[in-house]
Amino acid sequence: MKIEQQAGLGGKFQQDPNIVSRVVADEVILVPIHRRAEDMDLIYTLNETAARVWELSDGQRSLAEIHQVLVREFEVDPAQAEKDLAELVEGLLGIGALVEAGNQPQHRHH
Repeated sequence: MKIEQQAGLGGKFQQDPNIVSRVVADEVILVPIHRRAEDMDLIYTLNETAARVWELSDGQRSLAEIHQVLVREFEVDPAQAEKDLAELVEGLLGIGALVEAGNQPQHRHH
């Protein structure tokens, strides 16, 4: 899913309830729950910026608002931040860590 084509920076996303996050040694780890047994060995490590995007993805903030926070907090070029944010959100959508706000999936039982 291409963010620019889908909803642009106006889109809102939220954390999938089938993913839990934990802080381990100053890193944020995403762990899928309620998945098939063969998926249980998958975990994802987020860098500082990705962890901040994960934290801000509450279904209330638009990507434009998250973009503004990233530019302010990390003092990065706005154009580069927009590109990186779109790629990151696409990646998190791809692994099922984020869902579009309002489209929250049910807990999966396999």
